[in-house]
Amino acid sequence: MADPGVAGPRVPAPRREVSAPVLLAVALGGGLGGLARYAFAGLGLPGTVAVNVLGSALIGVLVVLVPRLHPLARPFLGVGFLGGFTTFSAYALDAVRLGDLRAGLYLVVVVVLALGATALGMAVTRKVIGRKETG
Repeated sequence: MADPGVAGPRVPAPRREVSAPVLLAVALGGGLGGLARYAFAGLGLPGTVAVNVLGSALIGVLVVLVPRLHPLARPFLGVGFLGGFTTFSAYALDAVRLGDLRAGLYLVVVVVLALGATALGMAVTRKVIGRKETG
C-alpha cells in the first residue's frame, strides 16, 4: 500500500510542438511590445508602474477576448506583445533601489494595482461584449 503522504513517480507533461507561425507571432509580438516598453524607459519607477499596470489591464481584456480571436492572437498579444511590454525585472530592480520600508510598500502597491487592473480589464470587456451581443 502506498504512503498517502508521499507522491508517486513524477509523470512528465506531454511535450507540445510549437509551430513556425506561433514562433513568428511570439517573436513579432515581443519585438513590438519591447519597442512600446522602450517608450517608457526614461520615466524610471513611474514608467515601470505604468507599463505593468497597463499590461495587467490589457491581459484582462485579452483573456476575455481570446476565445473570439484568431488562434495566433494569444501568442502574438499575450506571450509576445505583453511579455515584451511588461517588465518584472525593472520592477524588482526598482524595489532594490528603493530599499527599506519603501521597497515593501512599492512591491505590495504595484501587485494590488496590477491585480485590480486585470480584474477591471476583464469586467469592462465582459460588459462591453455583453452590450454588443444583446444590443
